[in-house]
Amino acid sequence: MGEILSKLAQLFIQTIPTVIFVFLLYVILSRLLFGPLTAVLKKRDEETKGAMARALEQAAAAEEKARQYEAAFQAARHEVYRQRELDRRTLLEDRDATLKGARQQSEALLSEAQSSLATEVVQRKKELESASQSLGQEIAETILGGAARDGAGRIQP
Repeated sequence: MGEILSKLAQLFIQTIPTVIFVFLLYVILSRLLFGPLTAVLKKRDEETKGAMARALEQAAAAEEKARQYEAAFQAARHEVYRQRELDRRTLLEDRDATLKGARQQSEALLSEAQSSLATEVVQRKKELESASQSLGQEIAETILGGAARDGAGRIQP
């Protein structure tokens, strides 16, 4: 067992330069490669996180603008519908007023025509009466053969 221990001690002594070399290599690589590489990776990670944060902020701002646009669009749409309904009501009221005026005008024309017709009927009846009396007198003269008349043009018995 002593021989094994001496061989192990000898191996340990032989590995010391390798351990020192590895340690020196670690220190050199840490300062020259891993340190700057870690700093660059950390900076890149911070920039990436910053860019992601800015992108999320811009996405949120864009989403807010889209909501505002949609709200403005809806408001404009409602305003157009309200204006269209107002125009429709105005047109209906104008149409109703025009129809009412036309009805009143036609009723007035009808009333005027009816009164004119009634006046004409009365006038025609008077003319017919007058014509029938004169015709009756002519017939009576013709039949009676010239009987005497009074001052009103009537035949006397």
